Amino acid sequence: MTVEQERTDVRPTTSPAEAAQYPPGAQIVVRDEEWLVRNVTRTAHDGDRIEAVGVSEFVRDQEAVFFTALDDVELMDPRRTKLIADGSASFRRGRLFLEAVLRKTPLPQSERGLALADSFLLDSLPYQHRPAQLALSGANLRPRLLIADVVGLGKTLEIGLTLAELIRRGRGERILVVTPQHVLEQFQHELWTRFAIPLIRLDSTGIEKVQREIPAGRNPFTYFKRVIVSIDTLKNTDQYKHHLEQIRWDAVVIDESHNLINRGSLRNQLAQLLAPRTDALILASATPHNGNARSFAELIALLDPAAIHDPEHYDADDIKHLFIRRTKVSPEVRETMKGQWADRGPSESVHCAATPAEEKVFEELARVWLPADGTSVSEVPLFPYTLLKSFLSSHKAFRATVNARVKTLEKKDFADPDAPERVALERLRELTAGMTEADSAKFAALVQQLKTIGVGPKSDTRVVVFSERVQTLEWLREAVPAALGFKGKALDEAARVMHGGLSDEQQMQCVEDFGLGDTPVRILFTGDVASEGVNLHRQCHQLIHYDVPWSLIRIEQRNGRIDRYGQAHRPQFRALILTSEVDGAKDDRTVAERLLEREDEAHRSLGTAEAVSGLYRAEAEEKSLVQDLLRGRTVDESLQRSAEDAAAATDDFLADFFAEVDAFDGTEAAPAASEGPAAPADDDGTGPAPAPAVVPRLFAGTREFVDEALREVFPDAQRQLEMDRDDETGLMSFRPPADLVHRMKALPPDYRREQRLHERMLVTLNRKLASLSLVRARESSTSSWPDISLLTDLHPVVEWLTDKVLVNLGRQEAPVITADVPAPTYLVQGIYSNALGRPTVVKWMTVRDGVASDDMVDALRRAGVGPTMANPLHSHDLDALAAGIPDALRAAEMFLDQHSDDWDRALEQPIEQYRQRLGDWEQIGLGGTTKTDLTRLADSLLTTGRPMLRILAVLDAASH
Repeated sequence: MTVEQERTDVRPTTSPAEAAQYPPGAQIVVRDEEWLVRNVTRTAHDGDRIEAVGVSEFVRDQEAVFFTALDDVELMDPRRTKLIADGSASFRRGRLFLEAVLRKTPLPQSERGLALADSFLLDSLPYQHRPAQLALSGANLRPRLLIADVVGLGKTLEIGLTLAELIRRGRGERILVVTPQHVLEQFQHELWTRFAIPLIRLDSTGIEKVQREIPAGRNPFTYFKRVIVSIDTLKNTDQYKHHLEQIRWDAVVIDESHNLINRGSLRNQLAQLLAPRTDALILASATPHNGNARSFAELIALLDPAAIHDPEHYDADDIKHLFIRRTKVSPEVRETMKGQWADRGPSESVHCAATPAEEKVFEELARVWLPADGTSVSEVPLFPYTLLKSFLSSHKAFRATVNARVKTLEKKDFADPDAPERVALERLRELTAGMTEADSAKFAALVQQLKTIGVGPKSDTRVVVFSERVQTLEWLREAVPAALGFKGKALDEAARVMHGGLSDEQQMQCVEDFGLGDTPVRILFTGDVASEGVNLHRQCHQLIHYDVPWSLIRIEQRNGRIDRYGQAHRPQFRALILTSEVDGAKDDRTVAERLLEREDEAHRSLGTAEAVSGLYRAEAEEKSLVQDLLRGRTVDESLQRSAEDAAAATDDFLADFFAEVDAFDGTEAAPAASEGPAAPADDDGTGPAPAPAVVPRLFAGTREFVDEALREVFPDAQRQLEMDRDDETGLMSFRPPADLVHRMKALPPDYRREQRLHERMLVTLNRKLASLSLVRARESSTSSWPDISLLTDLHPVVEWLTDKVLVNLGRQEAPVITADVPAPTYLVQGIYSNALGRPTVVKWMTVRDGVASDDMVDALRRAGVGPTMANPLHSHDLDALAAGIPDALRAAEMFLDQHSDDWDRALEQPIEQYRQRLGDWEQIGLGGTTKTDLTRLADSLLTTGRPMLRILAVLDAASH
């Protein structure tokens, strides 16, 4: 009976007797397959309800629920371990088995350090490690955090590192990533190519396809364990609510999470639905605040319902265990990126003197619509500025705005064609009726700037051109390529346009084509749909604001598309500033140019412009500015007034939250049991990070393990797998067998299809070669997926080989290895688990002469167990060695009992600190969460029951 129907909040009711019989972490045999117990609860009529996960080959990682009254459940007794002689060369089979067990065993909850940070296809940047360190620190009951780094610092990479560490701890099997639709493919691409974390993209088309392929009524989110979905697809909670309610996730990621804030919105409802149904929750946003303390408290409540007791009054210290925020000028970032990320160039204002036709429009606007005395012809106070902004964009956008307003007035019953506003609108229509490119000063300036930059038929130079208006974008797309000299086929291919009116597939295709080096695209005309989350820096470091948004936040978001981690050149920014000689004309110098200057000043001094106005939302900034302009204030006066009002309304909380200093310095976690006290942080918040995770390994690294595993599992790999190996470059090419092809169904379908993985796989352990393949893919117009993937510890090929090694031995078999030991030495694995079935303490022990110690890996090295040892094929007395197993197990359990209190302290300290933070909080939180619920959750994280013991191998000297 599979457990895909429901995995809701765990409310453990396991009694001590049940825990002793089927303790979490114990191995059981049901239906002739091996399973690992996660949780046990008593039922009224069906005996014990056992939640388990598959261990043996045919059910590996499959979740199931068994009832002892309905199924024959056999607890695997380590005393029945069968010892077998290892006759392989250099005891390779036994060594591989031990290494495979080490690799497959999740790191314990007490391990706070990072295990995989330096093993992926990315630069090792300490500041990008901090979110994962915070998630694992124990500062919060569960791995939950808000990554609020400003644009460009690499939040996707930080998310990938965090997910990888959760996977290594057995807490990342079922992952849901929710992003805006235009970054789906980008996010999916980054997580696979850099971390070997595969996500299946389930956009609206993908979900429909899955539902056609699976049995009727089957939940589409159980079909794949790790998926990425557009928030625009998933927010339709009426359609997907039932399916989502039946799933409990190990980790949920929500990108651009500031969109979740508005209570009652579909996005907010989606977040409220998902947050209680996941263990780990990662929110990411460069602009997580909307200026309202209560709404931000609701966002934080998704992470920890009890973090904020008073949603109107709290400070950054109350939530420091839940968020992390850095800017480009933060000390840690600045020192890490010195010489690796070029400082951006200034925002250059390109003045464009209005043409005679444009001056006539300026004159009409200044006289009729925006006169100095404020007596506008429009009955809607804000409309004249809407009109002005559209004109500052283009005559095309201006005419569209005029026409829309005329239609609005025509629909009114009392509309009079001779009314002053209707007459004034008709006058504007007349003034722009015959305008062409020749009448546009900004169009001429754009063409000249593009030529100066080097964009043209014989150049590879690329540029992003932003405009707020769809009409402007479409017009530029049609007119600019010809003006630059593009002809024939290139005329159609040189430019792409992207805006919110396109489908998600069309938007993703625009981004992909612009980022591939050998596509013919040279100019991307885009609206502000590309200002959030989209990477446009791969082949481009030039950006032009054709029109300038009246928001500091939006300007910064635009600039961040090319000024971001991974940019190889100095980002260059230009803005076209339309100027007029008409008295009283509000040209681009009135607002746009001053906003550009203020954004540039804030970026260089603070690293971000988001807090300048104190409004924290682009829409709010623009609305406030327009209202102040109507009152006669300047841009600077408006920004100052907004900041003062916001500070007074929030008791300076936002200044605290958006402070330059990092909120988390990596040193607040309780140290792991094997570590000493954490070192104090330096004054600048860049103190030493926690020590790397203690990850026991018998082999020197993944390369050695993969090489040995291939020799053991496929003695004639050249014939069996049609394998070719290049020892100089480290490239391996082989035909995947059927069981590996089956596993690869979890990989992105586009990647599998384009690379024809069912026919041939190209993998490597050479990071330089894998990186070169990734760069080469970006230069290709055929596919952005690299043809060579890096074999990280998470890669399906490495996991497949690890499993093949494990099943080389039979059920409960353990090898006997001839080694340099004074007496028979039993290698024992000991695991304590909590009520959720997660390891809290993992010990790798040796038992010799009735004395146990947790030094298995060191003992193996002292005994000479390694690739250079010889196998004398000595005959051991297996019966005598087997007779010593019960005593070895008793000694191991006694050792664990003696030290369990010391190990538990690493868990108890942060849990006790959380209980203290709960204090007198009694209100109902997210999803109806109460203080009792959170206390029960805290209790479930502590070690429970007896340890699970397993005999892994026996070392015996030849003389014995």
